[in-house]
Amino acid sequence: MTDFNFTKRKYTKQVLVGDVKIGGNAPIVVQSMTDTDTVNILKTTEQIILLAKAGSEIVRLTVNNDRAAKSVYEIKSRINDLGYNIPLVGDFHFIGHRLLNDNPSLIKSLDKLRINPGNVGRGVKHDENFSSFVNLAKEYNKTIRIGVNAGSLDQDVLSKKMDKNSLLKTPKSSEEVENLALIDSALLSLDAAINIGLPEDKIIISCKVSRLNQMVNVYRELSKKCDVPLHLGLTEAGMGQKGIVATTSALSILLYEGIGDTIRASLTPKVGDDRTLEVKLCQDILQSIGLRKFRPSVTACPGCGRTTSTYFRELASDIEGFLEISRPRWEKEFPGSEELNVAVMGCVVNGPGESKAANVGISLPGSGEMPRAPVYIDGKREKFLNGNDIAKQFITIVEEYVSNKWGI
Repeated sequence: MTDFNFTKRKYTKQVLVGDVKIGGNAPIVVQSMTDTDTVNILKTTEQIILLAKAGSEIVRLTVNNDRAAKSVYEIKSRINDLGYNIPLVGDFHFIGHRLLNDNPSLIKSLDKLRINPGNVGRGVKHDENFSSFVNLAKEYNKTIRIGVNAGSLDQDVLSKKMDKNSLLKTPKSSEEVENLALIDSALLSLDAAINIGLPEDKIIISCKVSRLNQMVNVYRELSKKCDVPLHLGLTEAGMGQKGIVATTSALSILLYEGIGDTIRASLTPKVGDDRTLEVKLCQDILQSIGLRKFRPSVTACPGCGRTTSTYFRELASDIEGFLEISRPRWEKEFPGSEELNVAVMGCVVNGPGESKAANVGISLPGSGEMPRAPVYIDGKREKFLNGNDIAKQFITIVEEYVSNKWGI
C-alpha cells in the first residue's frame, strides 16, 4: 500500500478504546476533540456526530466540573440512540479523580480517561490523586492516556532535572532539559500506573509540545523507552496554513520513522468554521504517505503555459466534488472504492503518462493540441472525448468503472 521506504513501525502493545484498536498491527487511528461546553448536551452531541461523520474514530471532550461530568451519560446515550458507536474520551485536569469518584455514570460512559500528571497536585497530593484516578480506571476496566504537556509540565520533575543540569560541566540547553523532563514525567507516570495494577495494555502515552523540532526529538526518545502506544500531536498547531504545515511536517516525520499509533491535528479553526478540518487533515496525511486509504484521490496537473485553458482545472474540481458527494454511497455499495485514483491532466507532456498510472485518467488538450481528450482505464487508452459535455461523459465513465470494479 505504501509508496515510501518506511522505517518498520515500532512495535507497541495493542490497546482497546471502545471497539477501536490502537497499537500492535492496527491501523493508525484518527482522533479529534470537541470545543463545545460539555454542559450543552445538544451542541456537544451534534459536534461529536459531525466529527464522527467526517471520519474521526475517537472523540475527546472536556470534563472540567460536576455539571459537565453529569452531562456525559446523556451525551453518550444520545449518540448511541442515533446509531453512532464512537468511543468517547474524557479530558481531565486538576480534579479528574474527584469527578470520576463522585459520578459513577461518568466513568461508565467513557471509553478512555485522559490524565495530565502535571496538574493533579504536587508532592504527596500528586501521588494520592494520581493513584485515585488510576485505581478507578482499574476498577472499571478503562484505558487511560497519560498526557504530558510542556505547558503544564510536572514542576517537581522539571526542578530535579534543572538542578542536575546545573551541576554538569557542560549544561544542556533549557529545551533539552525540558525534553528530558517531559519524557521522565511520562515514564514515571507509566511505571506508577503499572505498579498500582493497571495493565500495560490499558495505557497510552503522549508528550505534547508546540514546536515541531522539539516534538520530533521528544517522541524519538520516548519511543525507544517504552512499548505502549503513542498518541501524536502538537499541543497547539495554530491557525490556517501555518497550523496545517506544522502538523503535517511533524506527524509525517514521525510516522515515516515508524513512530505513532494514533494522531490528532490541534488546529485553531477560524470563527464560524467547524472542526472537521482537523479530521480531514489527519486522513490526508495518512493517505498521502500511504499508511491508510480513506477516500478516492484525484491527480491533477498544476497548469503551465501549455495549458492556456482553465478547463482542466474546472474538470478536476468537478471530479473532486463528484467523488466527495459519491463517497458515502460508494462506501456502502462498493467496498474498496477508496482505492480509486483519477487523473485529470492538462496537456500532452505529462497527461498520457499520469493518466495511464491512474485507474481512470483523462488528458485534456493543451494549447495547439488536437481538440479531443484521450481517456485511459487501467493503463490502456479506451476512447477519446470531445464536445461541450466532456465533464459529464467522464463522470459517467468513472461511475461505471467503480461499479464494475468494486460492485458486489
